[in-house]
Amino acid sequence: MADILCGEDPEPSERFPAGPLFVPVRPGPSGCVARIFRTPLGDRTAVGFTCESSLIATLGPEQAWIRLAEPALRALTEPLGIATVTVDPQFTARPASPASPASPARPARPARAARPTCPVRPVNTVVPAPAPRVG
Repeated sequence: MADILCGEDPEPSERFPAGPLFVPVRPGPSGCVARIFRTPLGDRTAVGFTCESSLIATLGPEQAWIRLAEPALRALTEPLGIATVTVDPQFTARPASPASPASPARPARPARAARPTCPVRPVNTVVPAPAPRVG
């Protein structure tokens, strides 16, 4: 059997940083929080995209994002027990919705307001908690 040269190895043994990534985020109690996803086998993974158009094509134009280097994303998610970073995932499933054929048809829901965007803040900035909603 011929030895595989490093350039021919489909999965190199050394990990190389992917560079600055577009990381999907959601609003959290102290600002932005990186979204964590699941692999097809159910393991938790951090996700990053190499370009904004890939993120939009996969998660939609309403998805908020920040730029992070791949080592920074790993450092951010490692304390949560997440050791995997998936770069440029090709497939995402739609959110599960209950489908019961016996239930009567419901009236259409009004359109939701656009999601708030998460501004990028310096690491040492303290962000006050949002005021509770009344009503």
